Amino acid sequence: MSIFLDHSDRLIVQGMTGSEGRKHTRRMLCAGSQVVAGVNPRKAGTSVDFEVEPIGPGAGQVRAGTVSVPVYGSVAQAREATGATVSVVFVPPAFAKDAVVEAVDAGLSLVVVITEGVPVADTTYFRAYAAAKGVRLIGPNCPGIISPERSNAGITPPDITGAGPLGLVSKSGTLTYQLMHELRDLGFTTCIGIGGDPVVGTTHIDALAGFEADPDTELVVMIGEIGGDAEERAAAYIKENMTKPVVAYVAGFTAPEGKTMGHAGAIVSGSSGTAAAKKTALEAAGVRVGRTPSETARLARETLAATRAAAAGRA
Repeated sequence: MSIFLDHSDRLIVQGMTGSEGRKHTRRMLCAGSQVVAGVNPRKAGTSVDFEVEPIGPGAGQVRAGTVSVPVYGSVAQAREATGATVSVVFVPPAFAKDAVVEAVDAGLSLVVVITEGVPVADTTYFRAYAAAKGVRLIGPNCPGIISPERSNAGITPPDITGAGPLGLVSKSGTLTYQLMHELRDLGFTTCIGIGGDPVVGTTHIDALAGFEADPDTELVVMIGEIGGDAEERAAAYIKENMTKPVVAYVAGFTAPEGKTMGHAGAIVSGSSGTAAAKKTALEAAGVRVGRTPSETARLARETLAATRAAAAGRA
C-alpha cells in the first residue's frame, strides 16, 4: 500500500507545456504514472508528444514509444474529460495561487505544487483554501510525492528505489533522494517531500499520521532541518500517537546562528530552531536521530530489524 498517491490516480500537469513541465511529465510517464492531461488556456485543443521508455523498478507497465497527452484550457475541463484526481503544478510563482485555487475548485483530491519562490501570503491563502475544501496539498517548493512502483507526482527520480516497508517524509528534496538511495535495499511505501518554505500544505505530522494508518509501512524515516518548530511539534505527535518506530535526521548541525540556510524556513534565532534542540526533542519522544544521512540509514536498518525480531518473539 501507499499513502496519498497510488497506481489508480490519474494526473494532470498545470504548466506541462513549459520546459520544466515537459521534462518532468516525461519522467512521470516513464515511471508508470497515469498522466492524462496538461492544462494551458493558450494551448487548449493541442497535445504534447512524449518519447517514453521505462525508467525505474515501477515501470513494468510502461510501453516504450510515443505518448500523446492532450492539453485543456482549464483544470475543470481536464478533469471532466479524463477523470483526473491529482494535479502537479509547474506554473511560475506569480500564478501558483490561481493554479491551486483552480485545481481545488475542480474537485481534485491532491494538488502537488513544485513551484519555488511562491509568496508566503499566497501559500497561506491557498493552503487554507485547500484545507477548507478537503483537498490534500503538498508543497510548494518541493519534489512532490512518489509511491515507488505505483505512481510518481513530481520531480523525484523514479529509479532510486523500489517498493518496501519504509515511509519517508522530508523537508529537503536532495536529502529525500539521498535517504531513498541509502535505503534502496529495503524500499519504500511512499516518499513525500513536503517542502522547506515557512508555510507548507502537508506537514510532518500529516505524513506521520498517514504512515501510522498504513498497514504496509513498518518504520518511518523523518528528515527535518534547522529553523522553526515543525520537528518539535512532530516529536510531540510521535510521543502521543505513533506506535510505529520513527528514525530521524536533522540537517544543519554546523549552521551558524542567525543565517538563512537554503530553504526560506531554515533560519535559527538563538537556541530556537537549532538542530541540537530538535534532536533533543525527538530523542525524548523515543526517536533515534542520526547526525548524517548514512548514520540515519544504519539506524533505520537496525530499528527495523529489532522491531521485526520483537514482533516475531511475540508471535
